[in-house]
Amino acid sequence: MAFNPIHIIFGLKLRQARLTKGLSVTELADRSGLSPSYITEIEKGRKYPKADKIMRLAEALGYDYDELVSLRLEPPLSFLETPLSSQLLQDFPLELFGVDPSTIIEVLTRSPAEMSALVKALQDIARGYAIREEHFYLAALRSYQEYHQNYFPDLEQAAQDYAAEVGLENQVPVAEEDLVRLLEERFGYTIAGIPVEDHPSLAAYRAIFLPGKRPRLLLNPALLGSQRKFVLAREIGYRVLGLEERALTNSPDRVDSFTQVLNDFKAAYFSGALLMPQEQVVADVADLFASPTWQPERLVHMLEAYDVTPETLLYRFSELLPRFFGLKVHFLRFNEVNGSYRLYKQLNMSQLSLPTGFDLREHYCRRWLTIRLVRELAAAGDHLPQPGIQRSRFLESQKQFLCLGFARRDNLPPYLRTSVILGMRMDEELAQVVKFAHDPAIPEGLLNETCERCPLSPAECTERAAPPTRWQQQQMIEERHRALALLMQEQPAATSQAV
Repeated sequence: MAFNPIHIIFGLKLRQARLTKGLSVTELADRSGLSPSYITEIEKGRKYPKADKIMRLAEALGYDYDELVSLRLEPPLSFLETPLSSQLLQDFPLELFGVDPSTIIEVLTRSPAEMSALVKALQDIARGYAIREEHFYLAALRSYQEYHQNYFPDLEQAAQDYAAEVGLENQVPVAEEDLVRLLEERFGYTIAGIPVEDHPSLAAYRAIFLPGKRPRLLLNPALLGSQRKFVLAREIGYRVLGLEERALTNSPDRVDSFTQVLNDFKAAYFSGALLMPQEQVVADVADLFASPTWQPERLVHMLEAYDVTPETLLYRFSELLPRFFGLKVHFLRFNEVNGSYRLYKQLNMSQLSLPTGFDLREHYCRRWLTIRLVRELAAAGDHLPQPGIQRSRFLESQKQFLCLGFARRDNLPPYLRTSVILGMRMDEELAQVVKFAHDPAIPEGLLNETCERCPLSPAECTERAAPPTRWQQQQMIEERHRALALLMQEQPAATSQAV
């Protein structure tokens, strides 16, 4: 059942008008000559009557025809107008999450006044925290990926079939000229560079897609070869998968619908699967994990063998490790911005304690591998270091993760230092699969979520970037609760003595 806002709003207005007149469904049916079941279907947004039946309903209720078909809702339902008419609800594919749209409609129509109040509260929260529709789309995509453990067999198969079709199945690394040839000869593309000399502001884009009879793909001249190949392979993904609604720039300036976000993700997944074939990556990872000691050169060799960026490599791990090795993983990318660290990208399938939010102005623990790598990169003069590794244990939950990653300086404006890591939850499965997990040479870190939430004293942590304000606040709250509990325990005794 499609989510049609016109049907929903008409159903809500009909129900509101009926209740205002004090009529039951049966009474309105008798007055209008329509069946009670049909009126119920209309009120639930499942049916939309023809003009003659709308006229009969309007006459039965004492309403004008235009008044009943108007998309304006009267209080207390007026707050539902905007969300019901929004592109977000119309475009959002609820079926991807196993939700029948009729379920949402049923909730809205069962208690419309209460739902209107709830929606108003959510709108106020969204405005207060500057939450836009694109934030919702991206969060929904991340939840969709995590629900599927970030593994999608249909996309894997599409990349595998296409590689076999065009003769790339045995090519590792895939050659850039082959990707260019496929786009030009099979899909009629023109590949050129972004004219950054004439338009310097365009230097922030990795790529620009210009649709047309002969589509043009413009690449940033500053892209590394591995970055260019990912963009080219992703463009092939759009075509092979038949994805029309998409971003025209990378990174996207705007998000218009969930379909766009989902299609961009599918094309990127296809790209990674084409450049790093599933079967070979699984074999290489198994070889990496089989070593009894940590061998960083093997990870570096994989980067070179596939000719991909550290982010592409570790993100590909996040797609395959849960499925083929039974590991619980998370993927993080941090950017350093003027000496502060911002979480730019995340995928959390390992129950990692990760405080995030639009209002989060806290300082992530400096003992996290992601931040340690960026700081080491700066100390090394921005020369790409060897991959880093760390066993991380959270102070309060005692959860442990084996994390590995890279840091590098971005070659595109604004030339940020970035780090990417793959974390693996340390449990029985990991101990059996990753033979080097307890290598004594691997550094260990006792850490917390953010400095503001950490109880470690200055003597216990010399890397603190901010005082423990959140932790102190929580301690004060708990102390008040303890004092209140003691007072309530003493109250019966005091009452008894008074008597």
